[in-house]
Amino acid sequence: MVLGTASLPVTLGSCTRPGRPGHGSPAGSSFRYCLNTSTISGQKPGLLESIEIASIAGYDGIELWVRDVQAFLKEGNSTSSLKAFAEESGIRIENAIGFAPWLAGGYSGFSQMEEEMHMLAEAGCHRIAAPPAGLSAGTPLDLFQAGEKYAGLLELGRETGVMPQLEFWGASPVLWHLGQVLMIAAVAGDADARILPDVYHLFRGGSSFDALHMIDGSLIEIFHVNDYPGSKPRLEQTDADRVYPGDGAAPMGQVLGSLEKMGGEKVLSLELFNREYWEMDPLEVARTGLQKIKSAVASLQVPD
Repeated sequence: MVLGTASLPVTLGSCTRPGRPGHGSPAGSSFRYCLNTSTISGQKPGLLESIEIASIAGYDGIELWVRDVQAFLKEGNSTSSLKAFAEESGIRIENAIGFAPWLAGGYSGFSQMEEEMHMLAEAGCHRIAAPPAGLSAGTPLDLFQAGEKYAGLLELGRETGVMPQLEFWGASPVLWHLGQVLMIAAVAGDADARILPDVYHLFRGGSSFDALHMIDGSLIEIFHVNDYPGSKPRLEQTDADRVYPGDGAAPMGQVLGSLEKMGGEKVLSLELFNREYWEMDPLEVARTGLQKIKSAVASLQVPD
């Protein structure tokens, strides 16, 4: 037990494991619920405590950050202990957020990605984000070359057992749009290609939410859920402006309805960077976020 009883009145032993009634996704749902640790990173709870918070709050899984896992190991801990703790807590390590510059200049970023993939595999995590980290703002991205690189990254993923989820950033000057990652995936021409969309990034980069109708369900496994305020111009918004799903202007019912219709199991991961939430109790933030996601799912609008 990592958390003290003073901060968390609910004990870990009262939580059931994923798949049991009362925990996580309802039977028959195509959604699982996940906590990205960015949502409570301002409180600095630590890696194990973040996992415990996710478990007590009722999530099925967690998204870790590569740098936090690396710091955990530098403290003398092991990947096997991290894996065991997550399993004992009834939490899947669904994905990890890293910033290896795999798209930038040659193939030098592949060695970093390979090292991180091996580390995550040992911890029981089988996905890693593949964002446009390290790209120069003044250099246009060759989408054909990017597709060839992503094909190579997928081969590396199969070798390590940790599959790269192609991510775009709405404020990126080079890879900001859903259409770009769809082309990269198409050029890769690989059945294991996956993209990692995000409500905020779709909005910030000017992607149409209607475009989600064009996607086959197998292309998305992880989807970052959040919302954005309607009172601030799109191009002025930053990650810190993200709010709980349903508390902003995003068409959450439409977005989740599109995910439901496209088929396949989806991990809905709450990824926020809101400084106000970082001042609150992390368990309260996690619980509120899960309740907001489930309320949005309950009112989703499946398109015709």
